[in-house]
Amino acid sequence: MGDFILPQLPYTEDALEPVISARTLEYHHGKHHAAYINMTNKLKAGTEYAESSLEDIITKADGALYNNAAQAWNHTFYFNQFGKETPIKGTLADAIVKKWESIEKFKTEFANAGATLFGSGWVWLVVDSNGELSILKESNAGNPLTKKLTPLLTFDVWEHAYYLDYQNLRADHLNKLWNILDWNIAEIRYVERK
Repeated sequence: MGDFILPQLPYTEDALEPVISARTLEYHHGKHHAAYINMTNKLKAGTEYAESSLEDIITKADGALYNNAAQAWNHTFYFNQFGKETPIKGTLADAIVKKWESIEKFKTEFANAGATLFGSGWVWLVVDSNGELSILKESNAGNPLTKKLTPLLTFDVWEHAYYLDYQNLRADHLNKLWNILDWNIAEIRYVERK
């Protein structure tokens, strides 16, 4: 498999403004995401994980290798869900309404989960093998793959994701992310889950 490479963003650095500034993306993707990729490559070299996929490393490794591989995967997943805001529709929308009564109630609960997560981490919309949706709060590099859950969307609540634009106003940042979320991506992830 060889070394992992920092994936290119599927949009220009200024495409998500004003929700996420080009300056934030320059640092968040170009520095933080790149550092996780590079450190994963360094830590896996010469180990049993040298030719493993990120998913294999995440589900089998621990310590620094797990943390960096999970952060590399989490960021790729995160950046690829944004772009032009699209309306939520289809089977995922139906499942969300069934679980939370309305899309707005889901959005409120999801953003609140991220705003109240102590320290750094991620908030995820996941689905289990029975098709049950849930909101999962994970500290640090936490990833749903370790729990055999399929992630559908995530918001990054590490300060490097928002501090340049929002300072300490994490909740404001999380609530604005809905304006750039491409629900079509989440729908595809839901429909094509294993």
